[in-house]
Amino acid sequence: MKSKNLARGFTLLELLVVMVIIGLLAAYVGPRFFSQIGKSEVKAARAQIDGLEKAIDQYRIDVGHYPSTEDGLAALMTRPANEKKWSGPYLKKALPNDPWGRPYEYRQPGEHGDYDLLSYGKDGQPGGSGEAEDINNWE
Repeated sequence: MKSKNLARGFTLLELLVVMVIIGLLAAYVGPRFFSQIGKSEVKAARAQIDGLEKAIDQYRIDVGHYPSTEDGLAALMTRPANEKKWSGPYLKKALPNDPWGRPYEYRQPGEHGDYDLLSYGKDGQPGGSGEAEDINNWE
């Protein structure tokens, strides 16, 4: 018995079906994947605010008061002119911007506590929801 030599390979129709299936999977998974990126930026901002709070509290322990609004968060990295008890820098790395590239807002005294520390989220505007929601140290 001789076996027939059959041409092996895929037909154009089979390749098109596979490409359509891959396209459908990408359309289904893609938006879910990219929504996770936005959630991770919000989590990163919350983590950075937590770290900045700890540095601000250490500043207060050393100096006796929180940095003024005028000195801002820069007081965590460089000694303000009139602070003799400053023992910084209070951050191991450079002062971070929020995950969207803007500086964190710092106000002392704060409207919600001893100081307010916040990021306006992805849109950079007060208010918003989702990725555009404000991220702060009082909620």
